Amino acid sequence: MRRTGLEAVLVPLGAVGATLALFGAFVTAAGQNPFSVYYEMYRGAFGTWFSFQNTLLRASPLMLTALCTALPARLGLIVIGGEGALVLGGLAAAVAGAHLSADSPLFGSGLMLLAAAVVGGLWIALSITLRAYRGVNETISSLLLAYIGIALLNHFVEGPLKDPASLNKPSTRPIPDALMIGSLPGLDVHYGLAFGVVFSVVAWVLMTKTTFGFASSVVGGNVRAARLAGLPVERLMVLAGFLGGAAAGLAGGVEVAAVHGAANASLVAGYGYAGILVAFLARHDPLAIVPVAILLGGINASGGLLQRVFGLPDATVSVLQGLLFVAILASESLYGRLRFFQRSERKAATSKLAVA
Repeated sequence: MRRTGLEAVLVPLGAVGATLALFGAFVTAAGQNPFSVYYEMYRGAFGTWFSFQNTLLRASPLMLTALCTALPARLGLIVIGGEGALVLGGLAAAVAGAHLSADSPLFGSGLMLLAAAVVGGLWIALSITLRAYRGVNETISSLLLAYIGIALLNHFVEGPLKDPASLNKPSTRPIPDALMIGSLPGLDVHYGLAFGVVFSVVAWVLMTKTTFGFASSVVGGNVRAARLAGLPVERLMVLAGFLGGAAAGLAGGVEVAAVHGAANASLVAGYGYAGILVAFLARHDPLAIVPVAILLGGINASGGLLQRVFGLPDATVSVLQGLLFVAILASESLYGRLRFFQRSERKAATSKLAVA
Protein backbone atom coordinates (compact mmCIF):
# COMPACT_ATOMS: atom_id res chain seq x y z
CA MET A 1 0.00 0.00 0.00
CA ARG A 2 1.25 3.49 -0.79
CA ARG A 3 2.50 5.38 2.22
CA THR A 4 2.15 9.09 2.72
CA GLY A 5 5.25 11.10 3.52
CA LEU A 6 3.88 12.00 6.94
CA GLU A 7 3.07 8.37 7.70
CA ALA A 8 6.53 7.23 6.66
CA VAL A 9 8.05 9.64 9.20
CA LEU A 10 5.65 9.49 12.14
CA VAL A 11 5.29 5.70 12.35
CA PRO A 12 9.05 5.07 12.79
CA LEU A 13 9.25 7.98 15.23
CA GLY A 14 6.42 6.44 17.21
CA ALA A 15 8.30 3.13 17.28
CA VAL A 16 11.41 4.91 18.58
CA GLY A 17 9.33 6.69 21.26
CA ALA A 18 7.80 3.39 22.38
CA THR A 19 11.27 1.87 22.53
CA LEU A 20 12.57 4.67 24.74
CA ALA A 21 9.58 4.24 27.07
CA LEU A 22 10.12 0.48 27.36
CA PHE A 23 13.85 0.89 27.84
CA GLY A 24 13.21 3.54 30.47
CA ALA A 25 11.05 1.04 32.36
CA PHE A 26 13.83 -1.53 32.08
CA VAL A 27 16.40 0.93 33.46
CA THR A 28 14.03 1.94 36.26
CA ALA A 29 13.63 -1.71 37.23
CA ALA A 30 17.43 -1.88 37.44
CA GLY A 31 17.35 0.93 40.00
CA GLN A 32 18.54 3.81 37.80
CA ASN A 33 17.04 7.09 36.66
CA PRO A 34 16.22 6.66 32.95
CA PHE A 35 16.71 10.37 32.21
CA SER A 36 20.20 10.24 33.68
CA VAL A 37 20.92 7.15 31.62
CA TYR A 38 19.73 8.85 28.43
CA TYR A 39 21.87 11.89 29.19
CA GLU A 40 24.98 9.75 29.69
CA MET A 41 24.19 7.87 26.48
CA TYR A 42 24.07 11.18 24.63
CA ARG A 43 27.31 12.30 26.28
CA GLY A 44 29.02 9.03 25.42
CA ALA A 45 27.87 9.17 21.81
CA PHE A 46 27.86 12.83 20.80
CA GLY A 47 28.73 14.93 23.86
CA THR A 48 32.40 15.50 23.04
CA TRP A 49 34.54 15.54 19.90
CA PHE A 50 36.26 12.34 21.05
CA SER A 51 32.97 10.54 21.66
CA PHE A 52 31.57 11.70 18.32
CA GLN A 53 34.63 10.36 16.49
CA ASN A 54 34.22 7.08 18.38
CA THR A 55 30.61 6.99 17.19
CA LEU A 56 31.67 7.57 13.58
CA LEU A 57 34.25 4.81 13.92
CA ARG A 58 31.59 2.34 15.02
CA ALA A 59 29.12 3.55 12.40
CA SER A 60 31.49 2.92 9.49
CA PRO A 61 31.04 -0.87 9.22
CA LEU A 62 27.33 -0.57 10.03
CA MET A 63 26.72 1.46 6.87
CA LEU A 64 28.27 -1.24 4.71
CA THR A 65 26.68 -4.23 6.46
CA ALA A 66 23.29 -2.51 6.35
CA LEU A 67 23.58 -2.38 2.57
CA CYS A 68 23.93 -6.17 2.61
CA THR A 69 20.35 -6.34 3.86
CA ALA A 70 18.94 -3.23 2.20
CA LEU A 71 19.90 -3.92 -1.42
CA PRO A 72 18.38 -7.43 -1.67
CA ALA A 73 15.34 -6.16 0.26
CA ARG A 74 14.47 -3.95 -2.70
CA LEU A 75 13.73 -7.19 -4.56
CA GLY A 76 11.72 -8.67 -1.70
CA LEU A 77 14.64 -10.71 -0.30
CA ILE A 78 15.43 -10.78 3.41
CA VAL A 79 19.16 -11.41 3.86
CA ILE A 80 20.49 -11.55 7.42
CA GLY A 81 23.86 -13.17 6.79
CA GLY A 82 26.03 -10.08 6.53
CA GLU A 83 28.20 -11.27 9.41
CA GLY A 84 29.45 -14.20 7.32
CA ALA A 85 30.29 -11.97 4.37
CA LEU A 86 32.10 -9.54 6.69
CA VAL A 87 34.34 -12.12 8.38
CA LEU A 88 35.20 -13.91 5.15
CA GLY A 89 35.86 -10.59 3.44
CA GLY A 90 38.22 -9.73 6.28
CA LEU A 91 39.93 -13.11 5.94
CA ALA A 92 40.34 -12.61 2.19
CA ALA A 93 41.83 -9.15 2.73
CA ALA A 94 44.29 -10.50 5.31
CA VAL A 95 45.42 -13.35 3.06
CA ALA A 96 45.80 -11.04 0.07
CA GLY A 97 47.61 -8.38 2.09
CA ALA A 98 50.09 -10.86 3.55
CA HIS A 99 51.19 -11.85 0.04
CA LEU A 100 51.23 -8.41 -1.58
CA SER A 101 54.26 -6.19 -1.94
CA ALA A 102 54.39 -2.97 0.04
CA ASP A 103 56.18 -1.15 -2.80
CA SER A 104 52.88 0.27 -4.11
CA PRO A 105 50.70 0.87 -1.03
CA LEU A 106 47.71 2.35 -2.86
CA PHE A 107 47.59 -0.49 -5.41
CA GLY A 108 48.12 -3.13 -2.71
CA SER A 109 45.42 -1.73 -0.44
CA GLY A 110 43.04 -1.56 -3.38
CA LEU A 111 43.64 -5.24 -4.21
CA MET A 112 43.06 -6.19 -0.58
CA LEU A 113 39.72 -4.42 -0.44
CA LEU A 114 38.74 -5.76 -3.86
CA ALA A 115 39.43 -9.31 -2.68
CA ALA A 116 37.32 -8.67 0.42
CA ALA A 117 34.41 -7.30 -1.64
CA VAL A 118 34.49 -10.16 -4.16
CA VAL A 119 34.56 -12.89 -1.49
CA GLY A 120 31.78 -11.23 0.50
CA GLY A 121 29.71 -10.76 -2.63
CA LEU A 122 30.10 -14.38 -3.71
CA TRP A 123 29.15 -15.59 -0.23
CA ILE A 124 25.82 -13.76 -0.22
CA ALA A 125 25.27 -14.52 -3.92
CA LEU A 126 25.47 -18.21 -2.99
CA SER A 127 22.51 -17.80 -0.66
CA ILE A 128 20.50 -15.90 -3.27
CA THR A 129 21.38 -18.47 -5.94
CA LEU A 130 19.89 -21.17 -3.74
CA ARG A 131 16.76 -19.03 -3.42
CA ALA A 132 16.48 -18.15 -7.10
CA TYR A 133 17.18 -21.55 -8.63
CA ARG A 134 16.37 -24.08 -5.90
CA GLY A 135 13.67 -22.34 -3.87
CA VAL A 136 15.68 -22.34 -0.61
CA ASN A 137 14.57 -19.61 1.79
CA GLU A 138 17.25 -16.90 1.64
CA THR A 139 16.67 -15.74 5.21
CA ILE A 140 17.47 -19.16 6.65
CA SER A 141 20.27 -19.98 4.23
CA SER A 142 22.03 -16.63 4.68
CA LEU A 143 21.89 -16.99 8.46
CA LEU A 144 23.25 -20.54 8.35
CA LEU A 145 25.96 -19.47 5.91
CA ALA A 146 26.94 -16.74 8.37
CA TYR A 147 27.67 -19.36 11.02
CA ILE A 148 29.57 -21.42 8.46
CA GLY A 149 31.59 -18.33 7.54
CA ILE A 150 32.51 -17.73 11.18
CA ALA A 151 33.49 -21.40 11.53
CA LEU A 152 35.70 -21.12 8.43
CA LEU A 153 37.37 -18.01 9.86
CA ASN A 154 38.13 -19.80 13.14
CA HIS A 155 39.40 -22.86 11.29
CA PHE A 156 41.84 -20.94 9.10
CA VAL A 157 43.16 -18.51 11.73
CA GLU A 158 43.68 -21.33 14.22
CA GLY A 159 44.95 -23.82 11.64
CA PRO A 160 46.39 -23.49 8.12
CA LEU A 161 46.77 -19.68 8.12
CA LYS A 162 47.83 -19.19 11.73
CA ASP A 163 50.82 -16.95 12.32
CA PRO A 164 53.21 -18.86 14.64
CA ALA A 165 53.98 -15.57 16.38
CA SER A 166 50.34 -15.08 17.44
CA LEU A 167 50.36 -17.12 20.63
CA ASN A 168 47.68 -15.67 22.89
CA LYS A 169 45.29 -14.69 20.11
CA PRO A 170 45.49 -16.81 16.94
CA SER A 171 45.68 -14.62 13.85
CA THR A 172 46.80 -14.71 10.27
CA ARG A 173 50.11 -13.19 9.29
CA PRO A 174 49.96 -9.40 9.70
CA ILE A 175 49.67 -7.29 6.59
CA PRO A 176 52.55 -4.87 5.86
CA ASP A 177 52.28 -1.54 7.67
CA ALA A 178 52.40 0.26 4.32
CA LEU A 179 49.12 -1.39 3.32
CA MET A 180 47.27 -0.25 6.42
CA ILE A 181 44.56 2.34 5.79
CA GLY A 182 45.04 5.63 7.58
CA SER A 183 42.61 8.16 8.99
CA LEU A 184 40.56 10.79 7.23
CA PRO A 185 42.15 14.27 7.18
CA GLY A 186 41.41 16.10 10.42
CA LEU A 187 39.68 13.09 11.99
CA ASP A 188 40.74 10.16 14.10
CA VAL A 189 38.43 7.99 11.98
CA HIS A 190 39.65 5.63 9.28
CA TYR A 191 38.59 5.75 5.64
CA GLY A 192 35.92 3.14 6.26
CA LEU A 193 33.58 6.05 7.04
CA ALA A 194 34.17 7.50 3.57
CA PHE A 195 33.58 4.08 2.00
CA GLY A 196 30.32 3.72 3.92
CA VAL A 197 28.98 7.13 2.90
CA VAL A 198 30.10 6.86 -0.73
CA PHE A 199 28.73 3.34 -1.17
CA SER A 200 25.41 4.38 0.38
CA VAL A 201 25.10 7.27 -2.07
CA VAL A 202 26.10 5.05 -5.01
CA ALA A 203 23.57 2.42 -3.90
CA TRP A 204 20.85 5.08 -3.72
CA VAL A 205 21.66 6.26 -7.25
CA LEU A 206 21.74 2.67 -8.49
CA MET A 207 18.37 1.82 -6.98
CA THR A 208 16.52 5.03 -7.82
CA LYS A 209 18.08 6.42 -10.99
CA THR A 210 18.95 3.40 -13.15
CA THR A 211 17.14 0.73 -15.11
CA PHE A 212 18.58 -1.88 -12.75
CA GLY A 213 16.94 -0.13 -9.82
CA PHE A 214 13.63 0.15 -11.65
CA ALA A 215 13.75 -3.53 -12.60
CA SER A 216 14.58 -4.41 -9.01
CA SER A 217 11.58 -2.46 -7.72
CA VAL A 218 9.35 -4.31 -10.21
CA VAL A 219 10.68 -7.66 -8.97
CA GLY A 220 10.19 -6.56 -5.37
CA GLY A 221 6.65 -5.43 -6.09
CA ASN A 222 5.43 -8.46 -8.02
CA VAL A 223 7.69 -11.28 -9.15
CA ARG A 224 5.04 -12.73 -11.46
CA ALA A 225 4.52 -9.41 -13.21
CA ALA A 226 8.30 -9.05 -13.58
CA ARG A 227 8.50 -12.45 -15.26
CA LEU A 228 5.62 -11.58 -17.59
CA ALA A 229 7.45 -8.36 -18.50
CA GLY A 230 10.44 -10.44 -19.53
CA LEU A 231 12.78 -9.34 -16.73
CA PRO A 232 15.63 -11.74 -15.80
CA VAL A 233 14.37 -12.15 -12.24
CA GLU A 234 16.91 -14.74 -11.11
CA ARG A 235 19.89 -12.79 -12.43
CA LEU A 236 18.64 -9.58 -10.84
CA MET A 237 18.28 -11.35 -7.50
CA VAL A 238 21.77 -12.84 -7.62
CA LEU A 239 23.32 -9.53 -8.70
CA ALA A 240 21.59 -7.64 -5.88
CA GLY A 241 22.83 -10.28 -3.43
CA PHE A 242 26.36 -9.98 -4.78
CA LEU A 243 26.35 -6.19 -4.45
CA GLY A 244 25.04 -6.36 -0.90
CA GLY A 245 27.55 -9.04 0.06
CA ALA A 246 30.34 -7.04 -1.55
CA ALA A 247 29.51 -4.11 0.74
CA ALA A 248 29.64 -6.35 3.83
CA GLY A 249 32.85 -7.99 2.61
CA LEU A 250 34.38 -4.55 2.13
CA ALA A 251 33.47 -3.75 5.74
CA GLY A 252 35.49 -6.78 6.83
CA GLY A 253 38.39 -5.77 4.61
CA VAL A 254 38.41 -2.28 6.11
CA GLU A 255 38.38 -3.73 9.64
CA VAL A 256 41.51 -5.72 8.78
CA ALA A 257 43.27 -2.97 6.85
CA ALA A 258 42.43 -0.12 9.23
CA VAL A 259 41.97 -1.65 12.68
CA HIS A 260 43.30 -5.16 13.31
CA GLY A 261 46.08 -5.59 10.76
CA ALA A 262 45.28 -9.30 10.52
CA ALA A 263 42.29 -11.63 10.52
CA ASN A 264 41.34 -13.03 13.92
CA ALA A 265 38.35 -13.65 16.15
CA SER A 266 37.97 -9.88 16.69
CA LEU A 267 36.27 -9.70 13.29
CA VAL A 268 33.24 -11.42 14.82
CA ALA A 269 32.01 -8.23 16.50
CA GLY A 270 28.33 -8.42 15.55
CA TYR A 271 28.47 -5.64 12.95
CA GLY A 272 26.72 -7.89 10.44
CA TYR A 273 23.78 -8.46 12.77
CA ALA A 274 23.60 -4.80 13.84
CA GLY A 275 23.53 -3.87 10.17
CA ILE A 276 20.19 -5.70 9.87
CA LEU A 277 18.71 -3.34 12.45
CA VAL A 278 20.17 -0.33 10.65
CA ALA A 279 18.66 -1.47 7.34
CA PHE A 280 15.20 -1.98 8.82
CA LEU A 281 15.29 1.31 10.72
CA ALA A 282 16.27 3.05 7.49
CA ARG A 283 13.45 1.22 5.68
CA HIS A 284 16.07 -0.11 3.24
CA ASP A 285 16.76 3.38 1.93
CA PRO A 286 20.52 3.62 1.21
CA LEU A 287 20.64 7.35 2.00
CA ALA A 288 18.79 6.92 5.30
CA ILE A 289 21.29 4.23 6.28
CA VAL A 290 23.97 6.88 6.92
CA PRO A 291 22.24 8.80 9.76
CA VAL A 292 20.71 5.63 11.20
CA ALA A 293 24.12 3.94 11.30
CA ILE A 294 25.53 6.97 13.13
CA LEU A 295 22.67 6.75 15.65
CA LEU A 296 23.25 3.04 16.24
CA GLY A 297 26.99 3.63 16.38
CA GLY A 298 26.40 6.19 19.12
CA ILE A 299 24.28 3.73 21.09
CA ASN A 300 27.05 1.14 20.87
CA ALA A 301 29.69 3.69 21.83
CA SER A 302 27.80 4.62 25.00
CA GLY A 303 27.74 1.07 26.39
CA GLY A 304 31.02 1.34 28.25
CA LEU A 305 30.02 4.63 29.84
CA LEU A 306 26.78 3.15 31.19
CA GLN A 307 28.79 0.35 32.72
CA ARG A 308 31.24 2.71 34.42
CA VAL A 309 28.77 5.37 35.62
CA PHE A 310 25.72 3.28 36.56
CA GLY A 311 27.15 -0.19 36.96
CA LEU A 312 24.83 -1.49 34.27
CA PRO A 313 25.96 -4.46 32.17
CA ASP A 314 27.71 -3.56 28.94
CA ALA A 315 25.00 -5.56 27.15
CA THR A 316 22.40 -2.99 28.23
CA VAL A 317 22.69 -1.30 24.85
CA SER A 318 21.92 -4.67 23.24
CA VAL A 319 18.64 -4.67 25.14
CA LEU A 320 17.87 -1.23 23.71
CA GLN A 321 18.70 -2.40 20.20
CA GLY A 322 16.54 -5.49 20.61
CA LEU A 323 13.58 -3.44 21.81
CA LEU A 324 14.06 -1.05 18.92
CA PHE A 325 14.14 -3.87 16.38
CA VAL A 326 10.93 -5.41 17.75
CA ALA A 327 9.20 -2.02 17.81
CA ILE A 328 10.17 -1.29 14.20
CA LEU A 329 8.91 -4.69 13.05
CA ALA A 330 5.65 -4.23 14.99
CA SER A 331 5.16 -0.76 13.51
CA GLU A 332 5.02 -2.28 10.02
CA SER A 333 1.47 -3.43 10.78
CA LEU A 334 0.37 0.19 11.28
CA TYR A 335 0.97 1.36 7.73
CA GLY A 336 -2.29 1.93 5.92
CA ARG A 337 -4.34 1.21 9.06
CA LEU A 338 -4.31 4.57 10.84
CA ARG A 339 -7.49 6.51 10.07
CA PHE A 340 -5.79 9.89 10.22
CA PHE A 341 -3.48 9.00 7.34
CA GLN A 342 -6.31 7.34 5.40
CA ARG A 343 -8.36 10.53 5.64
CA SER A 344 -5.33 12.55 4.55
CA GLU A 345 -4.87 10.33 1.50
CA ARG A 346 -8.53 10.60 0.53
CA LYS A 347 -8.47 14.37 0.97
CA ALA A 348 -5.34 14.68 -1.17
CA ALA A 349 -6.86 12.45 -3.87
CA THR A 350 -10.07 14.48 -3.86
CA SER A 351 -8.11 17.73 -4.19
CA LYS A 352 -6.19 16.38 -7.18
CA LEU A 353 -9.41 15.31 -8.88
CA ALA A 354 -10.96 18.71 -8.26
CA VAL A 355 -7.94 20.45 -9.80
CA ALA A 356 -8.01 18.10 -12.78
